[in-house]
Amino acid sequence: MQIKANGQKRLVLASGRAHPELAAEIATLLGTEIVPMTAYDFANGEIFVRFEESVRGVDAFVLQSHSAPLNDALMEQLIMIDALKRASAKRITVVSPFFPYARQDKKHKGREPISARLIADLYKAAGADRLMSVDLHSPQIQGFFDGPVDHLWALPLLADHVKKEFGSDNLTVVSPDSGRVRVADIWADRLGAPLAIIHKRRDPNKPNQVQVNELVGEVEGRVCVLVDDMIDTAGTIVAAAKALRDNGAGRVIVAATHAVFSDPAVERLSSDAVDNVIVTNTLPIPADKHFDKLTVLSIAPLISRAISSVFEDNSVTELFDGHV
Repeated sequence: MQIKANGQKRLVLASGRAHPELAAEIATLLGTEIVPMTAYDFANGEIFVRFEESVRGVDAFVLQSHSAPLNDALMEQLIMIDALKRASAKRITVVSPFFPYARQDKKHKGREPISARLIADLYKAAGADRLMSVDLHSPQIQGFFDGPVDHLWALPLLADHVKKEFGSDNLTVVSPDSGRVRVADIWADRLGAPLAIIHKRRDPNKPNQVQVNELVGEVEGRVCVLVDDMIDTAGTIVAAAKALRDNGAGRVIVAATHAVFSDPAVERLSSDAVDNVIVTNTLPIPADKHFDKLTVLSIAPLISRAISSVFEDNSVTELFDGHV
């Protein structure tokens, strides 16, 4: 069966083509199967989808990971939502573990878009009733969508793994910039560790290039855990790691939710500045992006529990483990 019954309600899990491994794991944990769907690209790049069984009256969850090419994955998900809406699905929840365009959440200068708001509007226009995502780049994105938003946190998963593997006696949690201080502070509370902060300046005319200016906190001889929501080209995180090394850090561990890993991220993270990299599988990580220092934790249990909670009309907040 592709549809799971709960009284008169029916749950359907639909998945785009970007990350089939994650979708399969979530389906297994839910005790269901992914609804059959035909999907292909026309010669000019247009995307076609068609669901191969009735979805009338279902509670549909549309999963898509927005890896490169991001725009193709986004368009496919929007078309899936539209297809479900036109096929009379009762409720449609977008499950977007890595929210696309999340870094463009405000105007830095005049004549710039707020692309994250546009994405939320597109989801709504396509027919989505609810949005679910993991570790939004900015919490304010929750207010961009006109409907319920379930903002899930990977912090407990990542922090508990760090504590299990490295203990907590000699840890220092490090925020790589001022924007991550609040999250790093929660990490520090959970691990019972002190907090350090790296102050950086970014040249607005040179994207993905970072200059580290100052380190605040005690890191000498300690196991430093650099925490961030995503790793793209790894410029920020490796510059921070080098600053920690320069200040006598004994070990540098990088922990992040979203492994974007745009080039040259793998080369940078493989350098001597970093000892371990811990991420989740919100995005697919191809074989050529794997390296010896990398550990990938599955986000599927968290997402599957959230889907079950929404379907059964239970509280999703309880999954945040006290951190909201």
